[in-house]
Amino acid sequence: MTTIYLIRHSKPMKVNNTFNKDNLQLQNEKSSLSIEGEQIAKEKLSKNEFDDIDILFSSSYVRTIQTAKYLSEKNNVEINIISDLGERKFGIDSWNELPDNFERKQFLDENYKLNNGENQKEVRDRMYSVIMKILNEYPSKRIAIVSHGTAISYLLKKWCDVSIIDDKLRYTFKNEIIFDSCFNYCETFKLEFDAENKLIDIKNIKLD
Repeated sequence: MTTIYLIRHSKPMKVNNTFNKDNLQLQNEKSSLSIEGEQIAKEKLSKNEFDDIDILFSSSYVRTIQTAKYLSEKNNVEINIISDLGERKFGIDSWNELPDNFERKQFLDENYKLNNGENQKEVRDRMYSVIMKILNEYPSKRIAIVSHGTAISYLLKKWCDVSIIDDKLRYTFKNEIIFDSCFNYCETFKLEFDAENKLIDIKNIKLD
């Protein structure tokens, strides 16, 4: 049995990028945790649920690394950075280019994307590829992965049935509801895989 914890990063800081010459993608990657975000990560990731983590991974974004450090310190393990665990790329130069209802359109159409951005299928495929590689290299381990809300939500569609009810996403696995809300900071899903890397269970771990 291999256990993987999929964890969304904690709360980022709000900043004014009006004078920032970095492109939107780089601005997104550099976004760091707020003081509140640090406190949320420290509190939630100190839970006993995260004891005895053997291997720790994070996307290359600043806010995921800053979130993962609490698991690193708690379990005395290094943070392994994998860029393919990063958030969905928008592929635009300005937020003014983002169409109305973009999120909904992309969620409903796995091939919908903007310019040089990523579509749902591309995000899911790269995330799934990383998960399979990790499972093959670290069987029977307890593994934590700190990533991003949209990337995780697209990955979960690989195994879950998903519907939209009252503008909220409902994810079910084996006819059991595992998620029926909006992603919180440090939202955590516990995935259990058998020796053949088949997913046998998903739980939404409540950390409040």
